[in-house]
Amino acid sequence: MNPFKEFKPTSWSIDNKTSIYILTVFLSIAGILSYIKLPKERFPDIVIPTIYVQTIYPGSSPKDIENLITKPIEKKIKSISGVKKLKSQSIQDFSIITVEFNTDVKVDEAKRKVKDEVDKAKAELPNDLKKDPTVMEVNFSDMPIMYVNISGNYDLSTLKKYAEAAKDRIESLSEITRVDMVGALDREIQINLDLAKMGAAGLALDDVSRAIQFENMRISGGNIDVDRMKRSLSVGGEFQTKQDIENIIIRSGAGATLYLRDVAEVKDGYAEKESYARLEGNPVITLNIIKRSGENLIEASDKFCYR
Repeated sequence: MNPFKEFKPTSWSIDNKTSIYILTVFLSIAGILSYIKLPKERFPDIVIPTIYVQTIYPGSSPKDIENLITKPIEKKIKSISGVKKLKSQSIQDFSIITVEFNTDVKVDEAKRKVKDEVDKAKAELPNDLKKDPTVMEVNFSDMPIMYVNISGNYDLSTLKKYAEAAKDRIESLSEITRVDMVGALDREIQINLDLAKMGAAGLALDDVSRAIQFENMRISGGNIDVDRMKRSLSVGGEFQTKQDIENIIIRSGAGATLYLRDVAEVKDGYAEKESYARLEGNPVITLNIIKRSGENLIEASDKFCYR
């Protein structure tokens, strides 16, 4: 009986120690490179097969929302295979339906199935629904990684100019997918019609609407040969100033020409605010910075700070 026992891999390692040294160095370098390239996230990139269906129907009670919106959509969604759980909530002017699928269902496929069934349910929804139901998925990568407040002794219109400049610079970074502004003013042109003057002129709302629509457009004028090259021509008619809108001709004929300013007041103002941001009680504009999925969180933050 041989009293000596030999473990061959160990013996081979001792006899070939140079190869073992080289292999150790190679594995160490590979590990360091893998650590450097390892994505760093604040939250793990979790894929949840959950789809939300949101519908807005202003001026409706929770009971009407349930009967007119929620139930017709739920009836169609229930026929989808792979649905694990279906929940709905009907509140004043708003309906939200949560569709949770089994974990083996891909999010893109789940969203497509839900959207197809919601499209089928549109025939049963109210005809005066201003906006179609919105179908969206849960995506953790859309959560902002940083919030930037822009404040100063300026009005909101001036702050918005600085915010837009900062937004363009931040979005130029390859690690950033988009920047959302909160608390900014949106420009809006208001046309306040005088019903008494319109009645005296024999105008209807459609007459004014068509006149504005047909004036605010760019028309193609075809092609023209210039220096042996074909150039496309177009006639620009988009509104540039408030005066351009006021000078729209509503009606012209044998009598006096009727302009929009004769039957309406045009105001160059701002839309009603739907988002607000505050810093120590003062109005500010907040930039929500959203990182591109798969990019390094630390590198994205560092590049933004150095920018």
